[in-house]
Amino acid sequence: MSTVAQQIPTRAEPSASQLAMAYSVCRGITRSKAKNFYYAFLVLPRHKRQALCAVYAFMRRCDDITDDVGVPPRERRERLGAWLNAFHRALAGEPTDDPILLALTDAQQRFNIQIGWLDQLAYGTEMDLVDWDGAEGSSAAATSGAFAVSYRTFEDLRLYCYRVASVVGLVCIRIFGYRDPAAESLAERCGLAFQLTNIIRDVKEDAAMGRVYLPQEDLERFGISASELASATDSTRFRPLLEMEADRAREYYQAGAELIPYIDEDSQPALWVLLTIYRRLLEKIAGREFDVFTGKISLSTSEKLAILGKGFLKRLA
Repeated sequence: MSTVAQQIPTRAEPSASQLAMAYSVCRGITRSKAKNFYYAFLVLPRHKRQALCAVYAFMRRCDDITDDVGVPPRERRERLGAWLNAFHRALAGEPTDDPILLALTDAQQRFNIQIGWLDQLAYGTEMDLVDWDGAEGSSAAATSGAFAVSYRTFEDLRLYCYRVASVVGLVCIRIFGYRDPAAESLAERCGLAFQLTNIIRDVKEDAAMGRVYLPQEDLERFGISASELASATDSTRFRPLLEMEADRAREYYQAGAELIPYIDEDSQPALWVLLTIYRRLLEKIAGREFDVFTGKISLSTSEKLAILGKGFLKRLA
């Protein structure tokens, strides 16, 4: 009989070539899916860019799981839980051949990213899943006038925004580098500005999926019902409501400008690029009188490249 009762498992350490391939996969996901974030990442030093691509790929997988309307909500929740458990097992040193997990665990250790923040990102996407007559996430929700996801007040919405956006800000500044804890509250507010911009831009698309992120109290203030959002074609009626939400976002964008001096100099141009792209997007929506119902508004590639070019100049200055 062996005198060794239990062996402590050896931590699985990926090779340099495995990590290089894993980060390459994450970079490909980010380049193809992150229409705004990727431009900002390009201005970063390589090791920081790699880490943020890994974080984005992890978030993208969470989103893809929860947004898969071909899978029942309960099964999506189970898949999300399995994905999060796989992440925690990889953190504990268990071998994994998933390139996203290989890259993310390396980035988490390299930059000491709080594991709880990464968990919160997954919990945020889970808030889009509600067991509701098997219809959420489908056009059936919108056409019936009932919605699987909605928020009574802006304060109710803040938890969702914190998990899917403010936490992203916290993770970003951990990778960017900062010393003053005051940067954290600014990063949270900056993330909220980005998310409010997304909510305004995607209001019709989200409503068609049974999700209304505009607070019910705001809708009532302007005499608008949630069921109108999915089928609207004329923005005139909704303009005052969306203008109010845009003003709210603009207030939070002030935190972004204040945040820039708090982070490491080699990352400041990247944050400037990200802020500028999102603020320009919000102002482009406003310039089109908030007509987010006849087509998706975005910055053109040339507009983003012009901002990126200025970001590179800032990095070289």
